Amino acid sequence: QRQATKDAGTIAGLNVLRIINEPTASSLAYGYGKGLSQKIAVYDLGGGTFDISVLEIGEDVFEVISTAGDSYLGGDDFDDRLIDYFAERFMRDFDMDIRTDRKALQKLKNASEQAKIELSEKLETRIFIPKIMETMEGPKDLDYTINRNYFGQMVIDLIQRTFKVCDEALQNAHLTIEDINALILVGGPTKSPIVQEAVKNYFFKDPQANIDPELVVAIGASIQAAALTERRPGALLLDVTPLSLGIATAGGLMDVLIERNTPIPTESSRIFTTTHDNQTAVRIKIYQGESKFYEENELLGEFRLAEIPPMPKGEPKIEVTFEIDANGIVNVTARDKDTGRAQSVQLTVSGGLSQEEIERFKKEHAGAGKEEVRAYKPKAELPDR
Repeated sequence: QRQATKDAGTIAGLNVLRIINEPTASSLAYGYGKGLSQKIAVYDLGGGTFDISVLEIGEDVFEVISTAGDSYLGGDDFDDRLIDYFAERFMRDFDMDIRTDRKALQKLKNASEQAKIELSEKLETRIFIPKIMETMEGPKDLDYTINRNYFGQMVIDLIQRTFKVCDEALQNAHLTIEDINALILVGGPTKSPIVQEAVKNYFFKDPQANIDPELVVAIGASIQAAALTERRPGALLLDVTPLSLGIATAGGLMDVLIERNTPIPTESSRIFTTTHDNQTAVRIKIYQGESKFYEENELLGEFRLAEIPPMPKGEPKIEVTFEIDANGIVNVTARDKDTGRAQSVQLTVSGGLSQEEIERFKKEHAGAGKEEVRAYKPKAELPDR
C-alpha cells in the first residue's frame, strides 16, 4: 500500500518526499512545536478500516510505540446498519425488498450515508426517496425518520469492537488507559457524537476538540513536507511495522524476521538452507501477518535464487535479509554465502507499478483535468519456472 501510495503521488505529478503513516501525521498536527512530553492515542475510524496507534511525544520526537487495527470495520458498516433498518421497514410496509433491486439499493445506500452524516449534527433526520420501487398500484416512496439515540443503539456493538483493538494496542505498548495523556480522533465517522461519547468513556478523557478529524492527517503531512523542504524545523518521526514480516519455510510455517511494532528503518538477516539433496534453486516467499502458518498470512511477493552449487541438503547457506526504509518500503535479498550470488526484490504491496508503467500512465492521462480517469491495473508478472 505504501508503494501504491507513492506511485499515485508520482502519477499525479507530485514530488513524493516521504510516505508517513496517518497516525504519525495526526500526532504531528497535534504536537509539533509545542514542546510536549506525552503519550497519546490516535483513534482512526475510516470508511472501511479501523486503526489505533499509541505514540510517545517528547521534544519534537514522535515515536510510534504500537499499532493495531481491524481491516473489516469502518463507517461503511454503520451505513449498512441503516440500509438494513430502512429496507426492513419498507418491506414491512410494502412487502418489497429494496435490496433485490440494484438501482433502488444504490439510492438507499446514498441516502443512508447522508443520514449518518446528518445525525452527527442533528438529533433526528429524515430520509426521503421518491418512487424508489414500482408496484402494481404505482410507485412507492421511502419516507422515514430516525433519531440519533436509536442509531446509537444500532451501531454500539461496532464501536465496542474497536475497543478490543484498543486493548490490544495498549497491551502491546505495555501501557494502561491511565498512561494516555491525550486522545486524537481521525476520520469522518469520529465526528459522530455517538462515537465521541463512547471513545471518551473508554479512555476516560475528552478527545482533542481543536483538530478536525477529517483534516488532521493532511495538516500533519503538510508539516512534515515543510520540514523536509527545510521551510520549518524538522521533527524526528519514529514509526513501526504494523505486522510481522517473514518467509515461508518447511512444514507450512512462517519464519519471522521482523516482528510487528519494530521501529523503522530496520534490518534483519537469517541463514536458511535447502531441503533436498543437490537442490540448485530456492524460492523465497514473503508474508506478513501474525499466524505461525504462512498460508494464513498475506503473501507480499516472491522471487527465486538459482545456480546454487549441488550439495547435500542442509549444507548450502542462504542468507535472507529484510530491510525496511523510513517510508516503510521493504527490500528482501537472498544471498548464497558460498558463491556470493544474490537476488533481491522491493515489495510493491497491493499492486505497485514499475517506473515505466508510472511514466506511461502519466503520459496517457496528461491533461485529463476533471475527466474521469479509468481504473488501471499493471500487467501480471509470470512466476519463475
